[in-house]
Amino acid sequence: MKIVVIGGTGLIGSKTVTILREAGHEVVAASPKSGINTITGEGLQETLAGAQVVIDLANSPSFEDAAVLEFFETSGRNLHAAEAAAGVRHHVALSIVGTDRTPENGYFRAKVAQEKLIEASGIPYTIIRSTQFLEFLGGIAASAAEGNTVRLSPGLFQPIAADDVAASVADVALAAPRNGIVEIAGPERAPFDEIIARYLKAIGDPREVVRDPEARYFGGRVDELSLVPLGEARLGRIAPDEWLRRSQAAA
Repeated sequence: MKIVVIGGTGLIGSKTVTILREAGHEVVAASPKSGINTITGEGLQETLAGAQVVIDLANSPSFEDAAVLEFFETSGRNLHAAEAAAGVRHHVALSIVGTDRTPENGYFRAKVAQEKLIEASGIPYTIIRSTQFLEFLGGIAASAAEGNTVRLSPGLFQPIAADDVAASVADVALAAPRNGIVEIAGPERAPFDEIIARYLKAIGDPREVVRDPEARYFGGRVDELSLVPLGEARLGRIAPDEWLRRSQAAA
């Protein structure tokens, strides 16, 4: 089966491409560097010819509110038009758990717009909403730092390893379209501030984590359940402590 992975050279994309190729599928790792651009439309028609499945893992180069919204809307429209012309049978997209529950976050609003375009496209689809990746814990801590203090919400957090995300994306891509949403999350749920504090301690970072119910998460207010699945979710296998051990062993 021919599968095109948009954003196929990124963190999740490269892992997903490897899994699918090892399973014997013809996989195209599409990115602007390989001449396939969902914003300009370059290379889309040729690349999607004969493809049964398209996995959209593209991400905006800018996180500014207007820019990220324009990226996902333009990319989505171009991609869906090319998919319709090619007769693609399954569109798979990676989104975020809680996108529709944190309207102050511009990136989340843009992902909601992306999801609406997918639902209206007429192409059979599955949207995978994932919790935050463990690989981004350092960036989250940096974004919440004020000197030697890191202020974080006590809202619940359930981060997932990139390896588990890629495994789920590959699994969904090979299954029948759900025409709906699948949620995935890590195996451990704990307060946001506690998980980041454990991470910083494990890497020898002396900054103090302060629990602050008013702390924002990339501009959005975080309630107790803002960032975790509310219903059934597929859980990954790699817990934060195991992920840290693996990361430190690979360093």
